[in-house]
Amino acid sequence: MRPYFADRAKPFEVSVIYEKRKRQNCIAGWLTKVNRNYVMYRKLFAFACVLCSNLSMAAHPVPDSPLWLNYPAAEGPGKGKLIVLISADQEYRSEQSLPMLAGILSKRYGFDCTVLFGVNEEGLVDPTAPVYPEKGKESEFKPHNIPGLEHLAKADLMIFATRLQTLPDEQMKAFVAYFDSGKPFISLRTGNHGFRSPLPYMIDGKKVTLTEILGGTFLSHHGNWSQDSTRGDIIPEQKDHPILKGVKDIWGLTDVYRTYREGESLPADCTALVMGQPLIGRVQGGESNPKKEPLPVVWVKNWKTSQGKSARVIHCTMGSAKDFENPGLRRLAVNGAFWSLSMEHHISIDSSVEPISEFKPLSSGFNYEKIGVRPQPPSAYR
Repeated sequence: MRPYFADRAKPFEVSVIYEKRKRQNCIAGWLTKVNRNYVMYRKLFAFACVLCSNLSMAAHPVPDSPLWLNYPAAEGPGKGKLIVLISADQEYRSEQSLPMLAGILSKRYGFDCTVLFGVNEEGLVDPTAPVYPEKGKESEFKPHNIPGLEHLAKADLMIFATRLQTLPDEQMKAFVAYFDSGKPFISLRTGNHGFRSPLPYMIDGKKVTLTEILGGTFLSHHGNWSQDSTRGDIIPEQKDHPILKGVKDIWGLTDVYRTYREGESLPADCTALVMGQPLIGRVQGGESNPKKEPLPVVWVKNWKTSQGKSARVIHCTMGSAKDFENPGLRRLAVNGAFWSLSMEHHISIDSSVEPISEFKPLSSGFNYEKIGVRPQPPSAYR
């Protein structure tokens, strides 16, 4: 007769089975925990991706819109600064040159940039829009429209190339609010006759004109329009000005503007940096026109606002898109942005001013069909 415990597991075997099952339960519990954590971590990772994506999208201070172009900042000294560039002219292809400048300033120097455009009723950039009403049809004339001007309120620098704009009151007030903010601005080419109507701007009960703000206006073509070109000669006494650091061989197809009457000069509060010598013909290195004296084409000044703030101002009467094929003028514009923002210590003669992508602008002028100018969405100019 076998003992009672003969068919049962021995105490040692019981212990082994218990430990084995214990390990199995521990492993199963651990796997369950790992799986639970894995699911949780996946959810956290997905949430982090969405958050990072949203942060990236929100990084630019101006919201995206099909009516303008945003250029997010790369790393660079301009980080945290917003430059708003405004294109609304009919002749000099600023719709091509300002996106090019925005690309350089954002990708090479770290500024957030936004390019605003004059658009038509379909939201297309329309350099062909008339600036004057047709005689007898004045009531049918449609005012111009530059969407996004409200974002000037957060801009650190404005660069504008407008020409004879007739804008709604709110848009004119956006310009005036910026002019009176004490923040810097740069006017290119036709900016000095950028609006058809007077500015709604008063200081001490007196109307303020754009001519006072910029230090000059377009009076006439000093060079022969669409026949001469311009050599930019740095004024020797100003060669060490930060804006001119590394700048050389300035040349452009635009002619020289006269901004003051013969026998007069720039206002006393303006400092000329570059004189424009009209050339015979339209080739760089061409012969100077002996009948045309050089006149200022780049100057700086300070504008005192209604609150007594002082804004740094640059006006450059060169600045067609074709002019900006010239590296000297591009460098002057980039240096000008830094100087305007009191960041001249970041200006370097070794820094690149090459366009980020291919830059082949159309010719200036009003023969739109021949040139190839037509209304297009802002995205066409990126």
